[in-house]
Amino acid sequence: MNDASAEPLAEVAELTWGLLEQPSTATLATVLAKHGLWNVFVTGSRPLSPGRRMVGQAYTLRYLPAREDLDHNLVFDNSKDPQRLAIESVGPRDVLVIDARGDQRAGTMGNILATRMVARGAAGIVTDGCYRDSPAIAEMDIPAYAGSPHAATNKTIHHPVDCQLPVACGGVAVFPGDILVGDDEGVVVIPRHLADEVALAAARQEHKEDFILSKIQGGAPLSGTYPADESTDAEYEAYCRDNPLPGE
Repeated sequence: MNDASAEPLAEVAELTWGLLEQPSTATLATVLAKHGLWNVFVTGSRPLSPGRRMVGQAYTLRYLPAREDLDHNLVFDNSKDPQRLAIESVGPRDVLVIDARGDQRAGTMGNILATRMVARGAAGIVTDGCYRDSPAIAEMDIPAYAGSPHAATNKTIHHPVDCQLPVACGGVAVFPGDILVGDDEGVVVIPRHLADEVALAAARQEHKEDFILSKIQGGAPLSGTYPADESTDAEYEAYCRDNPLPGE
């Protein structure tokens, strides 16, 4: 079941997509906290293959607990099953976000469906549950985040119920079209309407923190350096003349 009445998604500036390739999820979480948003990190979902970056927009899929009269035969109807419809709907820049209720007693999908997502150009997969065929998915050209591996098929525990409606993933509310950024630490969710502002602020925060880190590495004390006092700020302004701020 889809939310066919949803309004068109707000545009995200092309510059924003590029800027979001840079800052860490830690920096993004800090910037979001400055906007009053504290619960933005998908708890317990870790990368299957560290070293990859994920940036994309949420395409949501929600699972209920399986019920024997509906799921006992483990048969999938590709024309009706929300899981299969979601797989055949995602495209470039889409991240499939699977709400598994944090239940890690079965996989939410396996390598064949992940392969189809790669073919469709999807940007990533995130769940607070598990994947089966995890070693194979880890080798694929798609960032994937999950709580743990599990060999059991999804319908032993999960019942796919709808897609493109708000979900919870790792304790975070995720709305269709929200922006997700993943790195080796995990995944941060950015409300879509804040994406342009947050991306620029995060890129600029890391620009300054890189300068501060270089001073700390050079022996500067924390006092006056982190946070920066007027003297350090003046040094940073001089640094920016040769190293322009992102977005300028």
